[in-house]
Amino acid sequence: MKIAAGLLGIMLQMPFALMAADWPQWRGPAGNGSSPEQNLPENCDPASAKWSVELPGAGHATPSIVGDRVFLTAVDRASKGVLAICLDAATGEVRWRKRIGDDIKAPQNNGATPSPVSDGKSVWFLLGSGVLVALDRDGKPLWEKPLAAEHGNLCTKFGYSSSPLLWKDSLFVQFLRRDSPYSGEPGIAGPLEPLVIALDPATGKEKWKHVRKCEAVDESREAYTTPVALDGPGRAELLLQGGDCVSGHDPATGAELWRCDYNPDRERIWRLIPSPVVAGDVIVASLPRGGPLWAFKPGAKGNLEPSAAAWVYDERTSDSGTPLFYQNLIYVLQSDKNDPWSRRSKSSPGIFLLVVDPASGKEVGRCEIAKGGAWRASPTGADNRIYLMSEKGEVVVTSAGRDPKILSRSNYDDGPACATIAVASGRIFIRTAGKLTCLAK
Repeated sequence: MKIAAGLLGIMLQMPFALMAADWPQWRGPAGNGSSPEQNLPENCDPASAKWSVELPGAGHATPSIVGDRVFLTAVDRASKGVLAICLDAATGEVRWRKRIGDDIKAPQNNGATPSPVSDGKSVWFLLGSGVLVALDRDGKPLWEKPLAAEHGNLCTKFGYSSSPLLWKDSLFVQFLRRDSPYSGEPGIAGPLEPLVIALDPATGKEKWKHVRKCEAVDESREAYTTPVALDGPGRAELLLQGGDCVSGHDPATGAELWRCDYNPDRERIWRLIPSPVVAGDVIVASLPRGGPLWAFKPGAKGNLEPSAAAWVYDERTSDSGTPLFYQNLIYVLQSDKNDPWSRRSKSSPGIFLLVVDPASGKEVGRCEIAKGGAWRASPTGADNRIYLMSEKGEVVVTSAGRDPKILSRSNYDDGPACATIAVASGRIFIRTAGKLTCLAK
């Protein structure tokens, strides 16, 4: 009975009714960076790849893999347009590609930064320009929604990068942004409000729009996070983080169920990149700029004080990568030894993979990955291993568990690489600046 209850709990946390072997969205089939796949290669040496495809241009979007198809985006070097691309998962052969929008100008991201999502029949591409495009699996256009034109300038300094979430027969899209643009026109009358929107996946019709109240100032209003699904036995919650708080919402209406403010002093540069993650019985939120992890119990109500946190892991964590929940442990990859939080952290200089117990918030293991550098991609867990990638394109594989050890290092030398390593159907898919590489035994 205990085993059955545990399996039920895992199933309830999975937002997609797809085969476990697929990787349908940015953070995988369970929305937490993990995959149940086994028999994967330990060494990710590109020389042993099954195939490697040169992409028409750059992009940070993690591929979506459903069945025999891989979907991703890239900015075409020649036309400067964003291309939707479909590859054969087994061979890398291009099945189709087509222009779906224009690129954006931003210091860090481009128009091909948000990751696509697919249910196997359709695929949805959200561009950095705020255009949402729906195609069928063969590339036939279904509908297009100019979200930025309808709801105003996206107003994020480094380029919009939130990915859509497909869950409960809705597409959820968030705009956690400044109230006035850095440049250009607002696009609508009045101040720009932080929004979360639910759309009908079949038609693009808006189901509801919720204005998420925000007391943050300046850059702290901005978030590059993605909405997260919590489908627990008590109630379903749509989780959002950014604008100085983490909050839970009713997925049927967008109504706010609870929130907790983590920046009472109103620091002005606390833009947020890592998304929250459901880790067993808790919701884990990374504070900005490599700050601590805060954990909350689902089912809360109203405005919570910081003391309501189930636990706090007060350590230098990640400025960029979203934590991984795998085999009942939380894995956090420190992203940059120069994170501002390091001034008050007890951690040694360097880049560490940290292992945290979700029940207590205690550190139960760590492994030094590098002496420094930038590690922006979120970690992936599969086949009793953790897969990590640096911005320069160095891939490190460690063992999973409370005492992680480095198993292999591989150098792709193709940066900037910021996409999550995806796993599906016995294959590993690694997207670097100019290539998509597939490895398998």
